[in-house]
Amino acid sequence: MAIVFSGVRPSGEIHLGNYLGAIKVWVELQREHQCFYCIVDLHAISTPYNPKDLKKNIVKTCLAYLVAGIDSKKSVLFLQSLVPEHTELAWLLGTLVPVGDLTRMTQYKEKVKKHKQAKAGLLNYPILQSADILLYRAELVPVGRDQIQHIELCREIASRFNRTFGKFFPLPKPFLSEGEKIRSLTDPTKKMSKTDNPQSYISLFDPPDLIYQKILKAVTDSGKEIRFSPLKKPGISNLLLIYALISGKEIKKVEEDFEGKSYLELKKSLAELLIDELEPFRLALKEHSESEIIKVLKEGAEKAKEVAQENLAQVKELMGLRV
Repeated sequence: MAIVFSGVRPSGEIHLGNYLGAIKVWVELQREHQCFYCIVDLHAISTPYNPKDLKKNIVKTCLAYLVAGIDSKKSVLFLQSLVPEHTELAWLLGTLVPVGDLTRMTQYKEKVKKHKQAKAGLLNYPILQSADILLYRAELVPVGRDQIQHIELCREIASRFNRTFGKFFPLPKPFLSEGEKIRSLTDPTKKMSKTDNPQSYISLFDPPDLIYQKILKAVTDSGKEIRFSPLKKPGISNLLLIYALISGKEIKKVEEDFEGKSYLELKKSLAELLIDELEPFRLALKEHSESEIIKVLKEGAEKAKEVAQENLAQVKELMGLRV
């Protein structure tokens, strides 16, 4: 049994890519491992945001986890800012990281270009992410491919700490899933992202008519053949992958089911499949109150603190900070 840590920024709508690439994977991992699943709100404020929207997004993100099958009795589900040990460990680990290691991070460069400002919080994002993971001595980290560089830095930070102060942290490994490959509906050369045009993604809470409209407008490719070929037919391949992951069928079987049929038939069938799959999320939005969800996060934070405080105390002992 491994210790697992993962988190999602509550910086927008939880979408189909998050669901297939992260949340469904988390549900599977909790069956065999000790899992810490975090809503990383401190990361969300490293780029411009609206405070009112942030709170709504935190609640909807937690609700999505619960509806998808994250069991708050099996897994520790919590809000990052409720466990201050995350930021304290980030400061301690920051003393081991050369500035050059941070400025070469691809995501930092991309976000500075996008937001036109180089904030210290954005620069230090990977240190806080490393603290999130190492605070629980996690061995396995479900992440997207865009986070692999950050996990490599986390492993390097853990190694530096172990060499300098004594072996304490395991070297965490990234865990990728097929669902992580879900692409944008409007530009299948890019991954599905909640920071893009809303037409480019399916929110887990989208109403049926909107899901139908977005899928029917999804970008496809030239030709008529329904075939999985990500390089030659990225649009159709993306729809086939979504269909396979939602239906539980092999992609080859989905190709066979739609052999000789039109792109429109595939889209209509996929839209219906998604509307049925996501119905529990729409219903939950009406059935659960904000106070219920916040209670779950607070209870999870208390469980997380027990582990966090013990591990942080040992880190400080090794660093000579306990008197």
